[in-house]
Amino acid sequence: MTSPFGDKRLWAGVAISIVLLGLLFRSVDPDALLRAFRGIRWEWLIPAVVFTMLGYVVRAVRWKYLLSPIKQASFANLVSATFIGYMANNLLPARLGELVRAYVLGEREGIGTGAVVATLVIDRLADGFTVLLLLMATVFTLRLPPGSETAQQGLVAGGYLTLALYLAVVVFLVLLRRNTMGTIRILERLLKPFPNGVAEKVIPFLGAFIEGARLTPHWKERLALVGTSIIIWGVALLPVYSVLRAFGMNFPLSVSAFILVLLVFAVMVPASPGFVGTYHAACVYGLLVFGVPRETALSVAIVIHGINFFPVIVAGLACLWRENQSLAALGRRAGMQNTHAEGR
Repeated sequence: MTSPFGDKRLWAGVAISIVLLGLLFRSVDPDALLRAFRGIRWEWLIPAVVFTMLGYVVRAVRWKYLLSPIKQASFANLVSATFIGYMANNLLPARLGELVRAYVLGEREGIGTGAVVATLVIDRLADGFTVLLLLMATVFTLRLPPGSETAQQGLVAGGYLTLALYLAVVVFLVLLRRNTMGTIRILERLLKPFPNGVAEKVIPFLGAFIEGARLTPHWKERLALVGTSIIIWGVALLPVYSVLRAFGMNFPLSVSAFILVLLVFAVMVPASPGFVGTYHAACVYGLLVFGVPRETALSVAIVIHGINFFPVIVAGLACLWRENQSLAALGRRAGMQNTHAEGR
């Protein structure tokens, strides 16, 4: 088995994180940075942490509905696996947290890991569509300050590009579900110009995905999936808004939505575990558009990242202790499953 620490993608991500941190701290006045931290209104950080943790609990609620066609899983197990998975995403390389999350729940509930992973793919798609709605709302409601016309145009272009991408994904998934073999044959022809190994990985994955990816047939549960997705990202806005208020910034909620969308895109960029650097850069450059001083913007980024980083790690470690599990062991098992999947 290849260790994830030997993965070239990991070290490329670490290099990106180091470069971005260097750029962010290069022209920062340390005294101004300390003054920004001293001016924090700490009472605003309590709701920021509460809403962050509440978001993970609502994610467990949505996951329960996604799993309902397979099994009525214990809510306690869903919450525990969610905390452990997101903790692992912050600490382990190669973003193994999703596989850790699937493995933990699969072990506790006696469900095949492949079927659980399929529900997490749908989970991510639901996130994508909800973020798309948030992005489109931001594009058409937020007006950036004068002199930011290029950024405004980029925001609009990004909205339309993301919309086109997700519409293409929806069309592909509908075709895959209704005419699985025909869609796979078309995909095989499209993949012919690529090395054989690409098709050998993609085609079996799609077959396993179709087997495990089943939405609940009950309309009430489908509406609950939509409702929980909206709640998840509505709740995700509130920590950003609270931290901005903690630094004395009384921006409208649309600015928090703008920063949140940038953070979502930032975590897609290769980075070190915990998304260090990319997360901070997205927040800093987003706030600079609104005339926030660099030192204040960087202090905001550090606090927002810390709120999204440390509390879930504490909760995840508590769940590991309760279940008598080891993060290192879970990481090895998830890495083995990932290597096996890539080798098939």
